[in-house]
Amino acid sequence: MWIWLLALLIGGYFLGCLHGSVLAQKLSGVNLKETGTKNAGASNVTIVLGKKFGALVAAIDIGKGTLAVLLSRYILERVGLPEDIAWLLLFVVGAAVVLGHVFPFHMKFNGGKGTATIIGMLLAIDWRFGLIGLGLFIVVAIVTDFLVFGVLMLYITLIAIAIWIAPGIWPPIIALGLFIIAIVKHVENIKHIKNGEEKLVSSVFGKKK
Repeated sequence: MWIWLLALLIGGYFLGCLHGSVLAQKLSGVNLKETGTKNAGASNVTIVLGKKFGALVAAIDIGKGTLAVLLSRYILERVGLPEDIAWLLLFVVGAAVVLGHVFPFHMKFNGGKGTATIIGMLLAIDWRFGLIGLGLFIVVAIVTDFLVFGVLMLYITLIAIAIWIAPGIWPPIIALGLFIIAIVKHVENIKHIKNGEEKLVSSVFGKKK
């Protein structure tokens, strides 16, 4: 188990470090760490470069979360590990990809906030819960007009999956740990909301580039 754990942690982390924003930066010539919200995620790419670039980055960052979990599931099923160990390792690799996105070594450990990648992880772990989480994310973000509240619904959905369908105590602990990291990464957004300075969802997606 420990070999699998180490392999998935390392592999997942380095896959997470492959940022869609890096491709967007190369194609546009715009340094996304110095413009907009100075964040290497799909939301900032959308704010700075528009919806098409935002969709490209979101697709890449969602894709790596989905790929990591699906590929790991395929391998683990053939190895024949006990169910509780297999579920633990799926959450480990998903979390590792998110951590690679949030703390990439090539960005001085200051990357994106992990929203798109957590969507990919959710969809791969259980597509039904994933679609529910994605739906809640969209609805809450639109209703409140703040992306951060929708984002938090994704992590609440992940915690629900961990409690509802994953055996053992570790998947919920991992999900809770990711939720805490998400809150920390969004502290500035929450402060901006309080001060009336946060970008509204309607203003970002209503923008024409």
